[in-house]
Amino acid sequence: MDDNDRLAERFEEHRDHLRAVALRLLGSVTEADDAVQESWFRLVRSDPDEIENLGGWLTTVVSRICLDVLRSRRARPEDAWGTALVDAEPAAPADHHGTGRPPEEEALLVDEVGLALLVVLSRLGPAERVAFVLHDLFAVPFERIAAIVDRSPVAAKKLASRARQRVRGTPAPVGADDPEQHRRVVEAFLAAARGGDLRGLVALLDPDVVRRADEALVATTGVPPVLRGAGAVVEETAGNAPRAVFARVMLVDGRVGLVVAPGGRVRLVMTFDLAGDRITAIDAIGDPERLARTELALLDPPDPAAA
Repeated sequence: MDDNDRLAERFEEHRDHLRAVALRLLGSVTEADDAVQESWFRLVRSDPDEIENLGGWLTTVVSRICLDVLRSRRARPEDAWGTALVDAEPAAPADHHGTGRPPEEEALLVDEVGLALLVVLSRLGPAERVAFVLHDLFAVPFERIAAIVDRSPVAAKKLASRARQRVRGTPAPVGADDPEQHRRVVEAFLAAARGGDLRGLVALLDPDVVRRADEALVATTGVPPVLRGAGAVVEETAGNAPRAVFARVMLVDGRVGLVVAPGGRVRLVMTFDLAGDRITAIDAIGDPERLARTELALLDPPDPAAA
């Protein structure tokens, strides 16, 4: 076995970790694999004898590659995530280049990273995303993160802290509603929608429930701007069951709501008003500008052990 073979073996020992980091930084299977491959090329061009900690060195290199990709996205507004409208018909989600992502790639991404986490990570700035992912999900010390984002350790810590606040959010007061009950009702609504449980939906809806959709959804999908009554809302919800697989319960402007985000792209947000354990109103938001202004956060903090 020559030196290149031994180096390749050592690199393979770190591949899974590097891919996990890149997936969370980029939210794209293809780009993550490209970043890992580029780190191998850079390793080959370096002097391995001068690298004391190969795993740390590779993590730094992959993170810098991903940071460059994230910055290039910010330079192309048309590639920004989180502003696409919901399609009239369910479709294979597109990656940030606009090409269709294969279902198996979508499933892998969601399984490994989590759809809700993809959504909130996509709304962070490049340096914030790198600092948060590396520190909170992979326990990389701020001294190393500082070198990657070209900031001081103190500044890197502030980046991660600011990102953490956005990821976790702050629950807002919901009047007389019990926040936990609000969450249970929204979760039950999503479960019933996914399962086509019409009786379950009826039980959750006030007989006089009102569903409102913004003008963007009306224009792009042809849905009525307003639906009144449990029967009409159940019928529409049942018709949209295929999209429910892309929905997650999240904090929407501090209140529990639903976010439909195939591939991490926020296409639709739904908020709910309750009276007791019944839903009295649903607001469906699909306008790009409104979606961009909406604060989205996880209900539960990410588990570092799952990274």
